[in-house]
Amino acid sequence: MKRHLGIFLRGAGMGAADAVPGVSGGTIAFVTGIYEELIHSIKQFGPSAFVAWRRGGLPMLAAHLNLAFVLPLLAGILASLVSVAHLVVWLMDDHPLLLNGFFFGLVAASALVVSRHPADWKWWHLLPLVAGLLLAHWLPALMPLITQLGSANLMLVVGGAIAISALLLPGVSGSFLLLTMGLYGTVMQGIRSFDLGLIAIFGLGCLIGLFFFSRLLSWLLRHHHTATLQLLVGFIVGSLPVLWPWRELVRYQLGPEGQMIPLDFRYLTPGGYAQLTGDAAQLPGVVALMLAGAALVLLLGRTGRRTPPAAPVSPDSREPGASREPGTSHRSDNKEEGSDA
Repeated sequence: MKRHLGIFLRGAGMGAADAVPGVSGGTIAFVTGIYEELIHSIKQFGPSAFVAWRRGGLPMLAAHLNLAFVLPLLAGILASLVSVAHLVVWLMDDHPLLLNGFFFGLVAASALVVSRHPADWKWWHLLPLVAGLLLAHWLPALMPLITQLGSANLMLVVGGAIAISALLLPGVSGSFLLLTMGLYGTVMQGIRSFDLGLIAIFGLGCLIGLFFFSRLLSWLLRHHHTATLQLLVGFIVGSLPVLWPWRELVRYQLGPEGQMIPLDFRYLTPGGYAQLTGDAAQLPGVVALMLAGAALVLLLGRTGRRTPPAAPVSPDSREPGASREPGTSHRSDNKEEGSDA
């Protein structure tokens, strides 16, 4: 029960983070120690689940899908989307400097925590780190191309696939990519008004993205673990400019419904921001919330390290419900525990 409550709260954190353009639920999963279990569990939803059900019935299916982890996590995400996310959206509209300050501290501390070099780190691991930085910078600039697809439904499907894939990447915000695609307002309004047609089309895109991207990430984590972690650290660091509280929009374009799609910002000092906008920089409050966000990461990181992951069951297991020992690495069955950092 204690583990289930912890997973539920992590899911609530992921849901709240994904409501904010610039923050990724994957970052929350990474910091709280459930990232790899999340990726490998998502990958289990596919044809192999049918094989597990045929071989061991519902008990083996539940173990194969790791439902003891997936269900409380989904419950936390959904509970957050219908409750906490509304508060976060209100804060984003009315107190953007304070909210961005909190998440800037959270993501910056996340980058520091996960960037510690593992034992098998090599100099060439700088390459995926740099690649992550560049991709985090370039992706938002590419997203307005989605508006050229023409069909609104096709845009929702492609946008859903991209946004859910970004959710799985620490440091890449699915909400921010939706914003740069011109779909953020449409999707959030559809969720608030419970527009079943829009939700179904967007959900189809999410399912497509989850199916393919989770398998790619799972394969990378199993076969190129350290290089993949360095790529993810690059994504986290590359997302920091988007969260800098004091910035000015210098380039944008209008979406198909006339909404503003941000393309480029100029980053300012607190004094420069106050002078340019005439608004208070709220420096004490922003700095206090930056520190609070960083402290929360350290607390969540310690809690995550004490929570042992549960491994999804392979349909090739000989007996229903058979699984690895708690804490065993998901990355490779033929490596000793602790062989990867």
